[in-house]
Amino acid sequence: MTVCPAREEGGLAASACKVLATADPLAKAALGRAVAADWLAGRITDIGSAAPPDRPARPERPSLRPPREVPKRKLGRGVEGRVALYHALAHIELNAVDLAWDIVARFGTPLPRAFADDWVKVADDEARHFQMLTGLLGSLGAAYGDLPAHDGLWEAAMETAHDPLARLAVVPMVLEARGLDVTPAMIERLERAEDREGAATLRIIYEEEIAHVAAGRKWFERLCANRGLEPIPTWRGLVARHFRGALKPPFNHEAREQAGFAADYYQNPIA
Repeated sequence: MTVCPAREEGGLAASACKVLATADPLAKAALGRAVAADWLAGRITDIGSAAPPDRPARPERPSLRPPREVPKRKLGRGVEGRVALYHALAHIELNAVDLAWDIVARFGTPLPRAFADDWVKVADDEARHFQMLTGLLGSLGAAYGDLPAHDGLWEAAMETAHDPLARLAVVPMVLEARGLDVTPAMIERLERAEDREGAATLRIIYEEEIAHVAAGRKWFERLCANRGLEPIPTWRGLVARHFRGALKPPFNHEAREQAGFAADYYQNPIA
């Protein structure tokens, strides 16, 4: 995959595309963190404009399969179960790195600079989460790529590549919000298994993902206001159109409320 051409050399969008075009997962995370540091420190000053690829570069491993063909992750099998869990979560975080940089490159211009600021911070968090999870895998004698994974997360990106409102509705406000629902139970199971390092790592990820959902909700509502749209019916319509599957309870109302994500959005079935 070639690096996407930038119409303004050295801008943030061009750097985001370089992250997307990096296939090696650890190199992708490291480059993303370096770009984030440069932007937040003012060493990159312009957003610029670039055309992101339809798909980010990926390594040969893990093999990507349809979601139904990937075994369910379970914690009841000792080290093997924890490896499966951490591998699945690392795959989610690697996709989250690309999703954050894609939203910067694809939609950062002409949206306000604060939009880029928020998603660069999200991208940096996601890269750090991936590094933490690969560290846990390494401590168990495993590595990212050892197990198969699914490609469902990037399908959501392709489905919403035409509109930042649709992207915000589906990625942070459905997919990342789902993480808030399921992570506390994972933490409890790791604590019961006396995996304190794993539980502490997931707790950090969980707390920071609340801010990511909050950023998605904030910018979704701002874009709705700019377009003269009512946020809740607009969100429900976009989710019905662009998300494959149902919103499944139970919902973590407390964490969603911390993100400013009111239950009126999601608590009733979406047709």
